[in-house]
Amino acid sequence: MSVWDDLDLLLDSPSSLTVTSTTRGTIKDKAGFNASEDATALRGAMEGIGTTEKTLIDILTQRSNAQRQLITKAYEEAYEGRTLVGDLKGDTSGDFEDALVALVTHPAKFDCHEFIKATKGLGTTDSALIEMFACKSSRQIKSMCEAYLEETGRSLAHDLKAEVSGDYGKTLLTLVEAKRDESTHVDAAKAKADAQALYEAGEKKWGTDESMFIDILCHRSVPQLRQILVEYKSISGKTLQESIESEMSGKLEELLVAIVKCVKSVPAFLAERLYKSMKGLGTTESTLTRIIVGRSEVDLLDIRTEYKKLFGCSLYLAIESETSGSYRDTLLQICGED
Repeated sequence: MSVWDDLDLLLDSPSSLTVTSTTRGTIKDKAGFNASEDATALRGAMEGIGTTEKTLIDILTQRSNAQRQLITKAYEEAYEGRTLVGDLKGDTSGDFEDALVALVTHPAKFDCHEFIKATKGLGTTDSALIEMFACKSSRQIKSMCEAYLEETGRSLAHDLKAEVSGDYGKTLLTLVEAKRDESTHVDAAKAKADAQALYEAGEKKWGTDESMFIDILCHRSVPQLRQILVEYKSISGKTLQESIESEMSGKLEELLVAIVKCVKSVPAFLAERLYKSMKGLGTTESTLTRIIVGRSEVDLLDIRTEYKKLFGCSLYLAIESETSGSYRDTLLQICGED
């Protein structure tokens, strides 16, 4: 729990939810990049009998997403009637295919596809939805919603409404509105008042006023929420996370705890998700791919650091021991050795 309880360190530390630069990723633009040359090399690796997986991995994991979009365009122009995604799907399979397709997909479109995956078929994959919306900035959520509208002709909020219900659904839908305050200014008096309101809506009350928690956690800025967490601990003697865990249950508890954790540290939250996806019987490859590819240009360096800190083992070694084949090679190239 220590990583989630050290509130004093929070107030001045940067947050992945507010930082717009991508300097904490493991993948950067490749110098001397040539989209046409890469397109030719990729086609060559997939032509004829057998596929040269190493070439696919080397090119697609060592270019930024913006560069991969240019390769995709050059590929279509050079090989009429073919698409890079189509050929990758035709020549690879399983988790390896999923990882390569994720790499050549625009980030907002990739998020949109992950949302579709989480909500289609029987039942909704709530853990994926919670992760997706708790760790994204308003800007990223808006981009995902725009990509969804373009792809399906429907609003993401409209389709989400059909999948979720109760206070849990209300919280997700509030996050989808992407109306979190983006300012960096902290109003200490307001933080104290909000902390008091949360205390009175939960710990101090018989029964819990969930709407107060939803409103404050989904709308206040990250710096403001961090101040609220500090004030709450001094009023209540407990952390807000502990209060949520004792006052609520089920998916609502899981989602609100995820929001609180992401306000503190998105990389630590995602490191925890990666750990859970690899421990126990079987590995949840969809979670691994979503986080490793999705955060490769955002904060994967920080996720690696938090992983080592939390679990005493490097993320690289964990991936190496829990995955195999070309899929493993792809993830390890993106992760980079610690």
